[in-house]
Amino acid sequence: MQWAIVIAAFLAASVEFVEAYTLVLVAGITANWRSAIVGALAAVATLGVIVATLGVALVTLIPIGVLRFVIGLLLLLFGLKWLKNAIQRYSGLKFLHDEEAIYAANVEQARARGEAVGTRLDPFGVLLSYKSVLLEGLEVAFIVISFGSGGASGIGMAAIGAAVAGVLVILVG
Repeated sequence: MQWAIVIAAFLAASVEFVEAYTLVLVAGITANWRSAIVGALAAVATLGVIVATLGVALVTLIPIGVLRFVIGLLLLLFGLKWLKNAIQRYSGLKFLHDEEAIYAANVEQARARGEAVGTRLDPFGVLLSYKSVLLEGLEVAFIVISFGSGGASGIGMAAIGAAVAGVLVILVG
């Protein structure tokens, strides 16, 4: 087992899963839990279709050298963005990433709508949950492909790390 790949994917994916969990929590509290869960499950199903179709196409149709170059370039760009954010946070130009503040702002924005939903499906809750899980899930898919492209069993190891992160965030949250 390649522990470096598993740990790297676990750590990177856990950040994305926490962000998605925060927004699903907002949708569940402000709209209703049924809407939040339906949106999250629909996004997971969409992700499954995207990964199953495009993932196979990426691996079979694109030469590995080109794929590694593109993924390496994306990692470089993401890394530069993370470095810029870290420098701005350290210098005081940008606030620290605070999930509680993000949660409070999203709850306030959702409550400002002022609609009583009850138990029916709320389109706002479904869409908020759907878009957040889909976006963060796509980022996790890129993480798995990026970290796993180094070896024969790399994608499997990265997927294990990401899956453990997702399960842990759901259980702890």
